[in-house]
Amino acid sequence: MSMTDGGGDTLLIRYGTFLFRYRNAVFPAAMVLVLLSFRPVLPFGDAAADRWLDGLGLLIILIGQGVRAAVIGLAYIKRGGVNKKIHADALVRDGIFAHARNPLYVGNLLILGGLFVIHNNPWVYLLGGTFFLVSYGAIVAAEEEYLAAKFGDDYADYCRKVGRWLPTLRGLGRTLRSMSFNWRRVIMKDYSTVHTWSTTVLGLVAYQIVVERGFAAARPALLVIAVAVVALALAALGVRALKKSGRLHDRPMGQGS
Repeated sequence: MSMTDGGGDTLLIRYGTFLFRYRNAVFPAAMVLVLLSFRPVLPFGDAAADRWLDGLGLLIILIGQGVRAAVIGLAYIKRGGVNKKIHADALVRDGIFAHARNPLYVGNLLILGGLFVIHNNPWVYLLGGTFFLVSYGAIVAAEEEYLAAKFGDDYADYCRKVGRWLPTLRGLGRTLRSMSFNWRRVIMKDYSTVHTWSTTVLGLVAYQIVVERGFAAARPALLVIAVAVVALALAALGVRALKKSGRLHDRPMGQGS
């Protein structure tokens, strides 16, 4: 049955197609809007408890980034499409894609969830969580419609064997051992993601400190955070320069690691 048989599915797919094209603008704008519209909340009004919560949020972010790194390093699939339209030359079933159909999006949602935990405002959980869950669900629905039409029975078989979101852990160790990990590709493809979330974390911490102490008392900490933000920006520019120079591209066999 086509996913467009129902009016609701058709609307979801249209929304997903729109987001696929404009997500690089819509998603950052939505993230900034939801985080800045509400003040960070200290759990139980306790600054010490907030540090623990920040640590939990950072751990969730690192797990999400780890998922993304595993996907990209083992069997990368281009998610940007062609001319900002959904496109796939082949049905990728290797690497982490053998255990989950949308692991990159799972990683993204974990990173977003970690940022929300650091912020810890109930409205951010509700509004931000709803927006991004629905939005990624819509993108996946649009991609599934495309893949089902292009790959037919092969894709249907893949869907029967591998879950859309929750990973199948059986055989994961064998998958990891059977494939070489391309760390150059991870750095080249995902340095901007790391830069974005790490800068956002620093911004949230700065926001929390101002709310907790007031701007005047927060100035020394804000200066340290500003230096860290500049350092991250310089690191990102350095990686971008290496990428543009071709030094991060895969080397032919025999030319070193």
